[in-house]
Amino acid sequence: MKGNEKIIAVLNDLLADELTAINQYMVHSEMCANWQYERLHDAIEKRAVQEMKHAEKLIARTLFIEGTPIVSELKPIHIGAEVASQLANDLYAETDAVKAYNNAIRLAVEVSDNGSRELLESILKEEEDHLDWLEAQREQIEQVGIQNYLARQVD
Repeated sequence: MKGNEKIIAVLNDLLADELTAINQYMVHSEMCANWQYERLHDAIEKRAVQEMKHAEKLIARTLFIEGTPIVSELKPIHIGAEVASQLANDLYAETDAVKAYNNAIRLAVEVSDNGSRELLESILKEEEDHLDWLEAQREQIEQVGIQNYLARQVD
């Protein structure tokens, strides 16, 4: 099924975002594991795996609408030197992802591509969940302080 070129371009842009997020989150996850913050390691690694599944779905949709998935492009990766900056960088990435998916959904509606719209809406829901989790971590740090927060991350 031949898809709309604008949708294919947007799917590839979102794919670059997802591939970038996977890399960023895996590095953050491994840094947390190295510091023995096992709870954070597990949570961030789980988020990276979800982003991998998003990338897989975007690739599959792009192929279905006869586009070529571009997997060789990444956007800038922002690695935090400590947990608070990692969470801030991830929060920024997820905020951008929510905006990007909302814009992509609008385009899919404009070009009457309901298959892409449904896929994008399902991914958007998961990105909103990621954003919600990150906002909760930020709030916890503000309320209990970074030292108490980090003490809770040790398993």
